[in-house]
Amino acid sequence: MDRPPPARPLSLPTALCAAAISLPALLAWNLPPSSTFLNQATALVGWGVFAMSLSARPDGRHAGRHSSGFWAVIAALAVLGAAALLAPWTSSLPSGLAFSSAGLLGAALAAVTVAARARQRGWGDPTFEAFCLALLLAGVFSLVIALIQYFAPNVPDGDWLARPGAGARVGGNLRQPNHLSSLLLWSLTAVVWLQAAWSRRHAGRPVVVNAFTALAMLAFTFGVVLTVSRTGAVCILLLALWGVIDKQLPRFTRVLLWLLPLFLVLFWMGITEWAAASQHAFAGNDQLHKGDLSSSRFGIWKNTLSLIAQHPWTGVGWGEFNFAWTLTPFPGRPVAFFDHTHNLPLQLAVEIGIPLAVLVMALVAVALVWAFNQARRQEGQERTTSVAALVMVLMIGIHSLLEYPLWYAYFLLPAAFAFGTALARPPEPDARSGPATRSPWLIAASAAVALAGIVAVWDYQRVVQIFAPDANAPPLEERIAAGQRSWFFAHHADYAAVTTALHPSAEMPGFARAPHYLLDARLMIAWSKALAEQGDLERARYVAARLKEFNHPLGTTFFAECDKPPANGPLPFQCTPPSTALTFEDFRKR
Repeated sequence: MDRPPPARPLSLPTALCAAAISLPALLAWNLPPSSTFLNQATALVGWGVFAMSLSARPDGRHAGRHSSGFWAVIAALAVLGAAALLAPWTSSLPSGLAFSSAGLLGAALAAVTVAARARQRGWGDPTFEAFCLALLLAGVFSLVIALIQYFAPNVPDGDWLARPGAGARVGGNLRQPNHLSSLLLWSLTAVVWLQAAWSRRHAGRPVVVNAFTALAMLAFTFGVVLTVSRTGAVCILLLALWGVIDKQLPRFTRVLLWLLPLFLVLFWMGITEWAAASQHAFAGNDQLHKGDLSSSRFGIWKNTLSLIAQHPWTGVGWGEFNFAWTLTPFPGRPVAFFDHTHNLPLQLAVEIGIPLAVLVMALVAVALVWAFNQARRQEGQERTTSVAALVMVLMIGIHSLLEYPLWYAYFLLPAAFAFGTALARPPEPDARSGPATRSPWLIAASAAVALAGIVAVWDYQRVVQIFAPDANAPPLEERIAAGQRSWFFAHHADYAAVTTALHPSAEMPGFARAPHYLLDARLMIAWSKALAEQGDLERARYVAARLKEFNHPLGTTFFAECDKPPANGPLPFQCTPPSTALTFEDFRKR
């Protein structure tokens, strides 16, 4: 028997959820050195406050025990959190980076728990409706921004509207086409859930509901086309499969889902023809005819597998992929400075080792199977809620096989909330009631998430002054010293210190942190010079040899001295290859 139509969404949580999801997606203004920090901090604060509002809601309904799938996800997050927390001792990851990672994983754990608790307490439908309305709002505004970026690329100013990227691909204010694609796909999934819920609630007005659904689904599909995201195209097929399998969706919605791949192809062909006729750039054909369809992913995956083979049991260390990969010889390597493998299972395997990576992925697989089996046994709106939440998780999972969206708070926390919803046992219709209760520990955890976001913004200002000083800022040396006292961002200050020093060896302590965030060409040149100035020529030559593999313009200038050897005296250190076999472990702090 079908359940009654879902209750209307909770007013305050709806507003808070809209802020938690929309503001990070729509915020274009940021401060250097990070182009996404304020978006992520906004997500932390917004989700913390939203989770507090749900955790503080009293309810006397007996929720029963959490599902085995729920505990599997909690265990997976706990394993990853422990790996992050122990990284300063098990490898050489700076504590600020380690604690930042652990904090994000803790926030995800809170989001999973809050979502599961809400559904088990009997108000999962209005809570999930608030979630879907927030995604709809974020999608609509992001689509408008994308349309402006594509059809009026001179309008965006960079502060309110992000400027379009290179190659005529739009990314909204998230600035990354694949990120915008995933957001629009989530919004499309939210529309499917809203259509099912509103059809039950407004049975007498199907034309209005169906017209809105069709318009929104077509618009979001067109937005995916403008991103030229191949991952987005794959997820469109997943949505079509949902329409084929789930016979409990309204027939009108199912038909629209079946037709989504056709709409995608028609929009793609149409915008291609329009762009050719109007001499407007469209990156679609360029993406399809790239010489390297993987965009260097095959190369980085090959290198990653080699690192895994060298360190199969414990990995190279949490957060240390870039450090280990850059300092390992890979002739013919991809020439971009990758800080991630662009594949979640490979990332875990290379950083924490095969055993723990297999354990984490197995726990996630158990949770996915449990969620699928639960959805298959359900009926009506409960089934639609479970399936919609599961589809959102699967789509971000597909994205995570080719990029790393879950390293961004504005994707991680909504994904965790959707997963918690899919893994919750809905209350039985005859569930007993008791005295109104709240969850003090969950309130405290949610408050900690919000507070962490606020503290991070305050702490970030110490390094902002290095890269974007105000009119009354002190000298650079003082600003760098202040930044090096930052709890979470001192590595940025260290980078500034070592790359601006006349003699980098004078700033040698900075190399204990800076290379573990992103080891790029400028930093490698400074590090090799610092080692050479200290007389550590073998390690200096080794770093220079790794830089040479990247064929970077800065490296070309650095090695130009080798083409004009001095008349008297030895060659510059970078002109001689190292004679000792070293590894990245020889460059960790001692």
